[in-house]
Amino acid sequence: MLRDVAATDLRDEVTDLLQRLIRVDTTNPPGNETAAAELLRDYLAANGVESQLIAKVPERANLVARIPGGGGPSLLLLCHTDVVYADPADWTVPPFSGELRDGVVWGRGALDMKSQVAANAVAIASLAREGFTPSGDLIFVATADEEQGGGGHGDNGYGLQWLCEEHPDAVRCDYAINEGGGERLELADGTSVYQATVAEKMTAPFRLRVHGRAGHASMPRIADNALVNAAKLVDRIAAYRPEPQIGPEVEAFLRALLGEVPAAHEAAARVGKLDPAAGALVDALLAPTFSPTIISASQKRNVIPAMCEVEVDCRLLPGQHPEHIEPMIRAVLGSDIEYDLEWIDARGGTRSALETPLWTALEEFVGEAVPRAKVGPLMCAGFTDSHWLREAFGTVAYGFFPSSGELPAEVAATLVHSADERIPVADLELGVRWLRHAAHSMLG
Repeated sequence: MLRDVAATDLRDEVTDLLQRLIRVDTTNPPGNETAAAELLRDYLAANGVESQLIAKVPERANLVARIPGGGGPSLLLLCHTDVVYADPADWTVPPFSGELRDGVVWGRGALDMKSQVAANAVAIASLAREGFTPSGDLIFVATADEEQGGGGHGDNGYGLQWLCEEHPDAVRCDYAINEGGGERLELADGTSVYQATVAEKMTAPFRLRVHGRAGHASMPRIADNALVNAAKLVDRIAAYRPEPQIGPEVEAFLRALLGEVPAAHEAAARVGKLDPAAGALVDALLAPTFSPTIISASQKRNVIPAMCEVEVDCRLLPGQHPEHIEPMIRAVLGSDIEYDLEWIDARGGTRSALETPLWTALEEFVGEAVPRAKVGPLMCAGFTDSHWLREAFGTVAYGFFPSSGELPAEVAATLVHSADERIPVADLELGVRWLRHAAHSMLG
């Protein structure tokens, strides 16, 4: 009975904290994450956990808190406090209301990722109240500026990249738990498979400057329209399908889900029969992807452009780099149209090992919390702050915040960065249980 009361108390505590965090508007840009960091600092202080605000500029603070330990490995609970823009006209409830309705908390950041911010804070606060003495440091870091990439383009941003470079001792850790996983797939035989991200693709966008010859739009035959030329290149990029290959993360996920590893060209379709969303994700993890997303040409309707720029969102597998992929891209584009290719940026593409104590803790938790459930490791198709820790310190970083299943994975996926973002309270409670379990398992 005492255990049930404690669980109820933590559920109410994390729900209340999430509601208060949602009511702090940290839309990035401009961010204003200091307001959320101050809320967390006051909450932690009331529970005996000291923290510090570390900021590149005053209004964009990161929070770092810890329960000091002995000489054992350290565990960092990572999250970010900024959110993306929300248009109130698109929402059923005001996006910064934090409304609790029928066991579900609504608001911008409910899924991405103030829910995990609240759960991280409640986990470390509750452990501190219980007198938990870890064998190594238990660290809680709530960063700014994740939604804008945390840096890049020659700038190290305001968040974790900046912390790793300018304040490494504040965030140095052996293990870390971050966002990017926890989706729950229900198989026909009643088995649940949780996704946990252990790697991520490299984001390596590039720009094409496609050449032509200007002219008056009323006489198209006297010009060479760069926009028309660019359209041909866009078609070639969109139609291209690189040869699929199965990396270690996808291989382990396929074994967990299917009990076997099919041929690379069959893998996405096999998974898609069980879960279409998971099939689409696996498809994106079998090869580099190229998505033309931005195009700009003439600024006047009656002027045929001599130049057209196309930006392409490119994601590479771990171990691949722009210099390896550029010959492939040029072969796809061909030589009949004149263009220049410029790489804009390249970040990510890191992975963590699976044979670790943190993976063991994750499997143990899932096995105990959800009957007949197991964990399948996957790569993240996007970019997360885990990259900065892996790159700077060799940290073993996993993305995992388990879903209770009350909000189906295919529904939750449509709500991130969209209207009516929301999360069941049951997910918050399960998340706190996981984080407390990880701390006890790794540092107890």
